[in-house]
Amino acid sequence: MAPRQVPTVRQRRFGSELRRLREAVGMTAPVAAERLGADRTMISNIEAGRFGISEERLRRLASIYECDDPALVDALAAMTGGRSKGWWDEYRGKIPPDFLDVAELEHHATSLRTLQTVHIPGMFQTEDHARALFDLYIPALPRLEVELRVAHRLARHDVVAREPGIPYVATIHETALRMQIGGRKTAKAQLSHLLEESERPNVRMLVIPFDAGGFPMAEGSMIYASASNPQLDTVEVDSPVGAIFFDSPTHLANFRRRMDCVEEVALNPKKSRDLTLSIAATL
Repeated sequence: MAPRQVPTVRQRRFGSELRRLREAVGMTAPVAAERLGADRTMISNIEAGRFGISEERLRRLASIYECDDPALVDALAAMTGGRSKGWWDEYRGKIPPDFLDVAELEHHATSLRTLQTVHIPGMFQTEDHARALFDLYIPALPRLEVELRVAHRLARHDVVAREPGIPYVATIHETALRMQIGGRKTAKAQLSHLLEESERPNVRMLVIPFDAGGFPMAEGSMIYASASNPQLDTVEVDSPVGAIFFDSPTHLANFRRRMDCVEEVALNPKKSRDLTLSIAATL
């Protein structure tokens, strides 16, 4: 099997969990490969996301690593198999790989919690709003890439629109609601669309008002993607150089606490809608 040139975040996530299981029993990669009956470099390649693995071999590895958590093993087994492609793969090589990793992360999540301090969540952006955002890039993006990024962003909406849509908690700072990206008309249409999306039974919109003061993660944005097993959760944080992904138990626990704190200072869904309506009325 040829190695993957650029493993996706899901492939790397699978590998990192296997590495944790191996390290928990104090076993080296070469020893694990020998016990599996594989090439001595295979384990390292799997843990880096460069090689896939069959469900049978995954379960053998779990036994070698003395993993006594059947739910975790089943969740890992669901991540094995062939190289099936998702809708985002049609954009591979055309837009940044971070965009594809986020789409893949959202697609496989069982629930999502997000925080946005200066932007509307990508999942709920209108076409005009998204295009206006990408037009702000310096240096300017080629027109074709702008349109590809817009199309990709709109396609991510399927996660909440499909049946059944996954539970989604969108926490948004008032700043993002008042920022007129693309001008007054585009901003008003964006808020109207956001209000419509907040009426979905699987969506909770929470707004942090200006008078809430400071709060954790006030300087950025993040996605907390829950998996079928909590040990396989993943966090994505935006940065000036692209998306950064976290999956260690310590990081996951810290980000859960931060999101709990953020949601506590936000308005409840009804008051959040009322504030959004009042801002839209001024546009």
